[in-house]
Amino acid sequence: MTRVESIILVNTGYGKGKSSAAFGVMSRGWARGWRVGVVQFIKSGKWKTGEKKLADHLGIEWHTLGDGFTWESTDLDETAAKGRHAFEVASQMLASGDYDLLIFDELTYAVKYGWIEVNEVIEALKTRSPKTNVVITGRDCPVEIIELADTVTEMRKIKHAYDQGIKAKKGIEY
Repeated sequence: MTRVESIILVNTGYGKGKSSAAFGVMSRGWARGWRVGVVQFIKSGKWKTGEKKLADHLGIEWHTLGDGFTWESTDLDETAAKGRHAFEVASQMLASGDYDLLIFDELTYAVKYGWIEVNEVIEALKTRSPKTNVVITGRDCPVEIIELADTVTEMRKIKHAYDQGIKAKKGIEY
């Protein structure tokens, strides 16, 4: 076994739990005394989520930079610009050396939608501060990111309450 200064983890797939797993790592890192940061690429500040409330309580830096689900967008150009801005913030955080752990929630969508080039993401990850661990979440993770990552988990949906007409539940989904 080899020890390394940092790793890249990816939580992808169509099952529930990608962000939830990342926020579990966030809590674990904080408990170890790590400086932790979160950038959300799609979610907006409209929902008052439990994980954001926890991060505020713990003093974890949190950036919710999206404007919500793309199908609800009234201006896709503005939505894309917000996604690009989120990546600028994320890139600065990666390079800064100020973080032991960064969570990039739903970054994969910003790449899938063409707001950010996958090569830009790869370059930012490769040139990150050596001690900065990264967790990336979202469906349809590009193969280039999967190949670079050290750990990749695919969440596979078997059954979901939403398919039965059950709305998102506070404390479970947000």
